[in-house]
Amino acid sequence: MPILEWTGKEKVINHHLEVPYRVLERQYSFDKGGCHEKDNGSENMIIHGDNLSALKSLLPRYEGRVKCIYIDPPYNTGNENWVYNDAVNDPRIKKWLGEVVGKEGEDLSRHDKWLCMMYPRLKLLQRLLADDGAIFISIDDNEQANLKLICNEIFGKRNFVAQVVWQKRTSPDMRKRFSTGHEYIFVYAKNIEFLNNAINLLTLGKSDIAKYKNPDNDPRGPWTSTDYTAQGYRPNQMYTITTPGGKKYTPSDGHCWKNIEEVYLEQLTEGRFWFGNDGNGVPRRKTYLSEREGRNVWTWWTNSEVGHTQEATKEATVIFGSKTIFDYPKPVRLIQRIIQIATDSDSIILDSFAGSGTTAHAVLNMNKTDGGRRKFILIEMMDYAESITAERIKRVINGYGSGKQTVPGTGGDFSYYELGEPLMTGDNLNENVGVDKIREYVYFMETRHCPDVSKEDEPYLLGVHIGMAYYFYYDREKITTLNREFLHTVKTKADGYVIYADLCTLSGAELARFHITFKKIPRDISKL
Repeated sequence: MPILEWTGKEKVINHHLEVPYRVLERQYSFDKGGCHEKDNGSENMIIHGDNLSALKSLLPRYEGRVKCIYIDPPYNTGNENWVYNDAVNDPRIKKWLGEVVGKEGEDLSRHDKWLCMMYPRLKLLQRLLADDGAIFISIDDNEQANLKLICNEIFGKRNFVAQVVWQKRTSPDMRKRFSTGHEYIFVYAKNIEFLNNAINLLTLGKSDIAKYKNPDNDPRGPWTSTDYTAQGYRPNQMYTITTPGGKKYTPSDGHCWKNIEEVYLEQLTEGRFWFGNDGNGVPRRKTYLSEREGRNVWTWWTNSEVGHTQEATKEATVIFGSKTIFDYPKPVRLIQRIIQIATDSDSIILDSFAGSGTTAHAVLNMNKTDGGRRKFILIEMMDYAESITAERIKRVINGYGSGKQTVPGTGGDFSYYELGEPLMTGDNLNENVGVDKIREYVYFMETRHCPDVSKEDEPYLLGVHIGMAYYFYYDREKITTLNREFLHTVKTKADGYVIYADLCTLSGAELARFHITFKKIPRDISKL
């Protein structure tokens, strides 16, 4: 398989492993009662901060759980006036390149910079995807070729699903000799075998339904007919078909019938063939509307079906009352199409280049339409994460617009987060991080579950999972020791025990006798 090489690749290929785990600090929650400090328990998240660090912070709770990822990364057009800075020259990205790539980064082309920025983020996104999940990536011609190669490398060439072409405009730009009317959406699976069973058919639209007629009053209802030949030559599919009017047909050169004669005769007896109004037409097989669950997903997405850029701008204008609130948002219908084909009613949808928040808007719309309980996670590094991204979702939840443009609220909720401090400073626990956050991380890394609420008589107990009790004996003010004195405080009965402490004075025989696995703080705390 061809591998893409670029300046700086060797510095970023495993950089996702070096990114420190940072805690997420909830700032407020939002629901029908407005904003409040109290945690409303919402599983919807909006995170402000660098998406590389934020993605790492999501791993303990969400690794392998995200059903659908949609990202709209910078297209790297060279336009430096866009608010997201499409040339990847944002000072924070430059600083990151300097720290990770070093002096070599000063000589990078903008394509090298873009690849250095994208690679570790895609590596973390791949880890977050569920086995039956898929990632959808919007891109244009500036980086689509490079993106395809690094996605083949990260997700595996065999997991490539499709390269969708989205008709983003309604008319050509008359100022240009070649007016670009499309963008791409790359689709990759975490595991193509799992995804093939998880993709949903599209709902039949009015134009689809209109193709079904019933000129012969078939009791099965409206139908449409399809060609009954297939390419190739198979001897047992080369029989003669005689129409009700007596005309005989054999397959044309290079073709055969789609089924063997036995299957054809069975379907003919059931009335599943159409030979034209006079009964002498070329055999065509009926497909009934009543038997259709939906339509297949085509890779050509027209603006009439999924929206266009002008529609997206109008949506933002109605929500915010300003035409310049955000450049180049995606239309809600486009993201709804992705959600429809790639998620279930309770799936988690992640967007780590959240922009104006279109993905969350689409999720809330879909939930309102079908009563689903889909959850969204948005990550936005820019300062407008609060003033635009979160503000849009508040208005979508409550309703927006006025007069004929009034849009009722979807309902729903979310919590807003900032990236906190790293859990570790060097090889030591960061004392500025709350103990509850440390406990949650340790227990998640052991069990992939939340710790239980601490018991007054056992403050160091994290919880019991599959017969194993977990203790985190940690105190900022002193060195903790797993000894017989501590064992006397253990009241929970379990098949075995995992106990974290600074030191252990119990012998190997004692540990084995009490079925204890000792883990040293901080040495044995798992690293992501």
